[in-house]
Amino acid sequence: MKLLFTSAFLIAGLACAAQSLRVDWNASGTVTKSTATLQVVGNPMLRPKAAMHDGAFAALRSLNADYVRYVPWFPYPKLAVAELEPPTATKTSWDFSLIDPMTIDFLENTKGHSVMMNFSTIPQWMFKTDNPVTYPADPNQVSWGYGGGTELRDPTLKELTDYYVRLISWYTKGGFTDELGKYHKSGYHYKFDYWEVLNEPDLEHSMSPQTYTKIYDAIVTALKPIMPATRFVGMAVAFEKPEWFEYFLNPANHKPGIPIDMISYHCYAAANPNQKFDAYEYSVFDKAESFVNSVGYIENIRKRLAPNTRTDINELGTFVSEEMRNKPIDPAFWNLSAGVYAYFFIELSKAGIDVIGESQLVGFPTQFPDVSMINHENNKPNARYWVLKLIKDNIKPGSTMIKTGVDGDGGADMLAQAYLAGGEKKVLLLNKRNKTITLKLPAEFKGAKVSTIDGDSGDNEATASVIGNDEVVLKPFAVKLITVGK
Repeated sequence: MKLLFTSAFLIAGLACAAQSLRVDWNASGTVTKSTATLQVVGNPMLRPKAAMHDGAFAALRSLNADYVRYVPWFPYPKLAVAELEPPTATKTSWDFSLIDPMTIDFLENTKGHSVMMNFSTIPQWMFKTDNPVTYPADPNQVSWGYGGGTELRDPTLKELTDYYVRLISWYTKGGFTDELGKYHKSGYHYKFDYWEVLNEPDLEHSMSPQTYTKIYDAIVTALKPIMPATRFVGMAVAFEKPEWFEYFLNPANHKPGIPIDMISYHCYAAANPNQKFDAYEYSVFDKAESFVNSVGYIENIRKRLAPNTRTDINELGTFVSEEMRNKPIDPAFWNLSAGVYAYFFIELSKAGIDVIGESQLVGFPTQFPDVSMINHENNKPNARYWVLKLIKDNIKPGSTMIKTGVDGDGGADMLAQAYLAGGEKKVLLLNKRNKTITLKLPAEFKGAKVSTIDGDSGDNEATASVIGNDEVVLKPFAVKLITVGK
């Protein structure tokens, strides 16, 4: 009886054990090279006079981020494709009137910072299909069927590369001459720091790595003469399939002289079908952890085949279940999703990833509302945006990651990472659970400044406070940045 009582007492004691932060500032750490950023996907809410336009672009401008990815995307053909009909002997269909306003707004609101451009949608008429693929007359109407076809009608790829040469010349060379010899003047002379070749080719048009690599080489060969300073980004795959990385990263599979400056790929930590929100805190973090493990495997491939190639994981987000997507999304989801990005940033920094991009600036009902960084109801930045900004402003490339731990729960409920950043001691904390957690702090943290994003901060920037004792309280899915000092 005494043994049973003692065992029960010990179990209860462990369950209630206080969680405490452990930081060894004297232990040498890894210098991070990671940059926090985001992607902007073209859609009707970014058009002039759209409800979310002003708030979204103001937020983008305020973020002052580098490596911002811009993707006009196929569900809205008139907003993404500059030549919607094939040329004939007497006319062409070149038209930038609907594409330019969003694109110029993007370029003007990221001026002074590096951008990664990706006009990923190939005109549908360039593919062999049984019947012509139509598109809506209304540019705001979604058309998920526009991306059909798996084989280009021109096997030489000249038709495809000519399209991209003209499109890019429109934005960087002041204009272009079309297929009939007519000059189209734009007057634009923008600089593109990075050009990413297509988007999720493993899904869109179901390409093989062999087909994609051939297209990548052709596009880079055509674009390099008109953008000699631009660096090229390849793959942008939806799934981390080893055969893609093994093939594309092998220089022997490319034409001589083709640069592989950077690769990119994506991850969405999705809830399971019909899953209730109560279980999200476990499923999305489990999937995020699984992805991080896959990143380690991919990094081994990259280091073996192309060690000088950099990596941009430029679509990171969380999806709700289909059941939840058709209802108002639980407000706590935005803090959970923001916490998942903080998790990705910490763990992918450890893995040596160069660019860590959150997806995406604007979503809305019917168009991936669960990945939006702007609240479509009030047009204000939500918690996902504010956590990105908190990290981007405070933990820059060159910060030193310090040995950090959370005693008391083995890190199951919390994640902490300390940094020496900009001459200051900083600690990024996130609560992975839908409950309040109290964390005991080392004595040196008394008087430290704290920035907090949680349910109380809502669609506002981080709240500021000062630590008055030896602990800090993290509300459900809270993200905190503690600045201890120098």
